[in-house]
Amino acid sequence: MVNGSRPQQVELDEIDKAIIRVLQVDGRIAYSKLGPQVGLSRAAARQRVQRLIDSGAIEVVAVSEPLKMGFDVQAMIGINVDGDLQEVASALAAVEEVVYVVLSAGRYDILVEVLGRDPGELLRILNDVIRRTPGVRSTELFTYLKIEKVTYSWGAV
Repeated sequence: MVNGSRPQQVELDEIDKAIIRVLQVDGRIAYSKLGPQVGLSRAAARQRVQRLIDSGAIEVVAVSEPLKMGFDVQAMIGINVDGDLQEVASALAAVEEVVYVVLSAGRYDILVEVLGRDPGELLRILNDVIRRTPGVRSTELFTYLKIEKVTYSWGAV
């Protein structure tokens, strides 16, 4: 859900779900290989994938590996806000080093995930960018020691 609006739901049948599962493993698979794996012809598989993309049910994108790209420090920051949550969230979403922004109903008003090349860069992002964003009242930093699991396989089970 983006921008607080509820998107129109897309009805997925078992073939759609099978296509999504295959694409989650290999988003570059040829339609000539995808089709037979899900019980369709090459042309039908291409049409199904395009329908899923056009409906907004899926995006086929490259997923980068931050550690391999030199981002050795990752952290979640819990933020409490004075004023308009959405304004602050939008301002934080515009920050290049912020890769994830969510409004929450728990201890923090907003959670953001950030990437940095080293602890000094993380400090700069926290102190010079996030804490100076108008409306930010307080922050709590959770530095990742190890990421045990990241998955993009939800939604097609």
